[in-house]
Amino acid sequence: MDHLNSLDYSIILVYFAFLIALGMYLKNRASQSLDDYFLGGRRLPWWALGISGMASWLDIAGTMIIVSFLFMLGPRGLYVEFRGGAGLVLAIMLVFTGKWHRRSGVMTGAEWMVFRFGNGPGGKFARLAKAASAIILNIGMIAYLAKGVGLFLSMFLPFSPFTCSLIMIGVATLYTMASGFYGVVYTDIFQSFIIFSAVIIISILAFSKVTDVASLARIAGEVTGNSDWTSSRIPWHTTMPRGYESYSYLTVFAMFYLVRNILGGMGYGDDPKYFGARSDRECGLLSFMWEILMTIRWPLMMGCTVLGIFLVRDLFPDQGVLAQAADLIRSHVGEIDKSRWNELLAAIVHRPEDYPEIIAGLKSLFGTGWADKLHLLSYEGTINPERILPAVVLFNIPMGLRGLILIALVAASMSTFDSTVNMTTANFTRDIYQGFFRPKASNRELIFASWGFILFMVGTGFLMGFSIESINDIWGWIIMGIGGGLTIPTMIRFYWWRFNGGGFAVGTFVGLSCAVLQRMFFPGLDERIQFSSLMAISLLFTVLGTYLTPPTDRAVLETFYRKTRPFGFWGPFKKLLPDDQRESTRQEHFYDILVTPFVLLWQVTLLLLPMQVIIKAWNSFGITLAINLACLTAMYFFWYKKLPGA
Repeated sequence: MDHLNSLDYSIILVYFAFLIALGMYLKNRASQSLDDYFLGGRRLPWWALGISGMASWLDIAGTMIIVSFLFMLGPRGLYVEFRGGAGLVLAIMLVFTGKWHRRSGVMTGAEWMVFRFGNGPGGKFARLAKAASAIILNIGMIAYLAKGVGLFLSMFLPFSPFTCSLIMIGVATLYTMASGFYGVVYTDIFQSFIIFSAVIIISILAFSKVTDVASLARIAGEVTGNSDWTSSRIPWHTTMPRGYESYSYLTVFAMFYLVRNILGGMGYGDDPKYFGARSDRECGLLSFMWEILMTIRWPLMMGCTVLGIFLVRDLFPDQGVLAQAADLIRSHVGEIDKSRWNELLAAIVHRPEDYPEIIAGLKSLFGTGWADKLHLLSYEGTINPERILPAVVLFNIPMGLRGLILIALVAASMSTFDSTVNMTTANFTRDIYQGFFRPKASNRELIFASWGFILFMVGTGFLMGFSIESINDIWGWIIMGIGGGLTIPTMIRFYWWRFNGGGFAVGTFVGLSCAVLQRMFFPGLDERIQFSSLMAISLLFTVLGTYLTPPTDRAVLETFYRKTRPFGFWGPFKKLLPDDQRESTRQEHFYDILVTPFVLLWQVTLLLLPMQVIIKAWNSFGITLAINLACLTAMYFFWYKKLPGA
């Protein structure tokens, strides 16, 4: 089976060669200092940082997950991705947490702990806790990315998911090590143009496939069993296939995820793009561009979903053969762990001589093209929604153009990977290696330490990626498990003056440890229970740690408050500001809080609009557009006009 021609392979090879060449070109510039390596010397313009932000949140694994929920639910799949894929934390970062982090003048989120808690034992303990939690969290992210890209590329290349992932991760690691944050931003800009070309192609193909929304609703209902597939309203209960039954109560999940994003967003923003921004104004502008550009992901995903609906209808007029195929495979290989299912399917496809009886049965069930159809078989004996995206590229995109679409999707994962690696390495090099072991290390030594850590972190995450059942499985744990353990100490550091480094460190270590233990012993725990229980445990130990350790030095708190000026429980320090600054800060807080709901609703409707265009749901589009424009008007008066001057 050869799913790519010489033109496709040429496009892929040129793309990888360009990335490596760009990394080598930027190597000397990035190596001038840690500031250059991790923050681009704080000289990059806001629009470049905004483009990089969009690219860094667009990856194959996440795109496959979201397409899977759009396939099952239609536009309402967006509400499941309030969990993380919709990026609702951006609304909070746009309004206040992005600028609050930038005002510190530090390099990393862990170094920020010293700015907040001082350089005594509490501050150092908090710094170490933050760096360690970032490393563990992002090793999980690398596992998630490795799993997704392996599943995707193995449908096109004659290799297993493991080998495909190894190739891509290897190239991305090489150019990220060489070029640092300069490479992250410049390659993200380059890759954004490739991604945009894929959005246009897929959107046109899907839009031309739909005659009208009523016809699409009928076909989608037959394929997915969901009778309200084209609706954008949130139902209390909806139909879900086997393996996804827990998402049936969609409203409960959506509201729960929304609250989780608001709480998490109130402490988020320690991103290199904010630390590297040139002003408070540019923090807001880069976030606004980031949110606008995030919209292009959704017509791409809805386009793939629509093409997937028609594809499944044509490939499997009777989906009952899928259950028979799963039973056939198990009857010959025995029971198999779900995490190894896709590796088994790849082995059957690429080494058919090892499975003659299975092949004969699959040919009888699936007919011609049995190997390509096999990729869509889930462990439960249904359509695997996580394979809809690569299946659409395989069946709907002609050779020659297929290489471009593949590279666009690979570029999306590369962008997320390089941002994750750069940010995590900064925490190790700046906050652990230099902060605790080698404070007087030369710049050359620190760069070499960064390279060594990158190899360790990527290797660990890569191996972890192939012990998980699905990309939805690991994504749910990252957002709800680890997220639940870290939300409270990360959030309240801004809003409560008495909170100290001991409270942050204790709450973080306990929350993170419990998240890891939960993953080891209760991996199938409902996401809502994961988040709620881990957050409650973390809250308890955060408060205990705060009151069992000495308060932060008052001089440190005064410096922090004068520079950051957050809202919350800072009564004893508000009088430190001159009268005019106190009044301007009060007004700033008033408008920041006032505009936040408008920004959240604007963002949600912004993501719905292109999906409604793709499926030609014009009535819904009109209502959504009206809400979007009303929120945008409120943002203009309550946010944009209040931004400080250039």
